[in-house]
Amino acid sequence: MLQLKRYGWLCVLGGEVVYFICLLGGYLPLRNAKAVELHHLLFETLPGFTWGSLTSILLGAVYVFVFAWIFAWYMVWMHNTSTIK
Repeated sequence: MLQLKRYGWLCVLGGEVVYFICLLGGYLPLRNAKAVELHHLLFETLPGFTWGSLTSILLGAVYVFVFAWIFAWYMVWMHNTSTIK
């Protein structure tokens, strides 16, 4: 049996780490211009996200937090209901 609280916080930790690594990748010019443009367009699918705004970055972190808890709830539910007792 998975515990929602533990699994949820692990999902949040992983999601936030990946979010900030991806943000860092969007600000560092390590790729060509087309790849950076695509990276920026993908992030702008988050509602209200604009590049260079601290409030947008924090709002994106809140979205990742909420989405991670939704994912965790679903995975724990799927796992715990499908195990044979």
